[in-house]
Amino acid sequence: MSQMPQLSACPSCEWPLESGDRFCGACGYDLSAVPPRPDDHPTVELSGSAVDGGAAWPVAAVPGPSPAPHLPTDLRGTDSGGITLPPEQPTGSPVSPATGVRFDRPPEPDEYPLQAPDPRIADRAAPAEEAKLCVACRSGRVDSDGYCENCGHAQPRERDHMEQECGPLAAVSDRGLRHHRNEDAFGIGTATLPDGSPAWVAIVCDGVSSATRPDDASLAAARAANEALLAALPRGTHPQQAMHDAIVAASHAVNSLAAEPATAREHSPHQNAPACTIVGAIVTPGLLVVGWVGDSRAYWIPVDRAAPPARLTEDDSWAAQMVAAGLMNEAEAYADERAHAITGWLGADAYELEPHTASFKPDRPGVVVVCTDGLWNYAEAAEDMAEIVPADAAVRPLHSAQVLVGHALDGGGHDNVTVAVVPFPAVAQGAGSA
Repeated sequence: MSQMPQLSACPSCEWPLESGDRFCGACGYDLSAVPPRPDDHPTVELSGSAVDGGAAWPVAAVPGPSPAPHLPTDLRGTDSGGITLPPEQPTGSPVSPATGVRFDRPPEPDEYPLQAPDPRIADRAAPAEEAKLCVACRSGRVDSDGYCENCGHAQPRERDHMEQECGPLAAVSDRGLRHHRNEDAFGIGTATLPDGSPAWVAIVCDGVSSATRPDDASLAAARAANEALLAALPRGTHPQQAMHDAIVAASHAVNSLAAEPATAREHSPHQNAPACTIVGAIVTPGLLVVGWVGDSRAYWIPVDRAAPPARLTEDDSWAAQMVAAGLMNEAEAYADERAHAITGWLGADAYELEPHTASFKPDRPGVVVVCTDGLWNYAEAAEDMAEIVPADAAVRPLHSAQVLVGHALDGGGHDNVTVAVVPFPAVAQGAGSA
């Protein structure tokens, strides 16, 4: 039996072998057929002398001067097709005739010019818009959808909180703490009567939440009434007549909102048409006129708090009807859950439009507080309202309106709250009151 050659890898597939393998574990090659490796004995001694009859190793020649070395450029190269490349041409010859390849290209720049402006330069040139901070956490940035990236709080919309100061009068409106939007609206302005005396105008509207688009209704009514008053008073229309006509104009503006495509209300076919309440005040040097429909109110607060305050309007509401009929006293009526069910409003679904107007000639200075039930729910009686109106309301109307809105929010803010503060009497700008 012949001795197996000691192989480390299969001669057929080079699979690693172990000692004693007779066949390759990978390809099955018969390892016994491999001839044994001959003894590895050198045939030439390191000194160059022959042994065992081997051939004589040539003796190196005597060292002499070394020939000049070859440089890499001395060798002729070939291209990818095996064609010998021509010798390198001197600088100034732009193209190799054989291959059409340039060998004298200038060094390529690190950056290539862009057709479009480099955004890095644009960012440095244009100042970034200042990010808005969240009104809730005061640290997170507000994204394009109007939510805080830190706490997720929805940011106020334009009508969530509104303030306006127009000369000597001012108004503030706030969404409150429970409603998802502000359905109140206001309009204020100043006009000049034909005799040159001033007239100050304030309109406040409260959208009816059970109707469709109450926010649009209040805004349309406030704008229409305010514009009508500011146009009629300079023409010499009596303030009380101007107030009546302004309420009618506001009613038409709200009614027009009901003239919408049939498909606009297909998802809520039984919902009422847009509706709102309205209350307004006109202040002249000697006359105070109020007008209203619904349960928004106007209060008279004298500067001299020793004089009695007064409520200038009567609600179009279930509670007011019960009191007027003698069926309940005021405390009982307004404690009933039906108290705020209104019996008069502006809108296409109103039973009949009955604008209420009244005129007064106060004998002393004071302020007129024109407001929605979002405020008077927390100061219903005239005496209660007088307690929360700042003493300097006649000279700081905007601050006073802010204080009154804050009182409603501190009380719970269950409804939208809107307040206008109008000093009486109206005096020319820069002149003192008599």
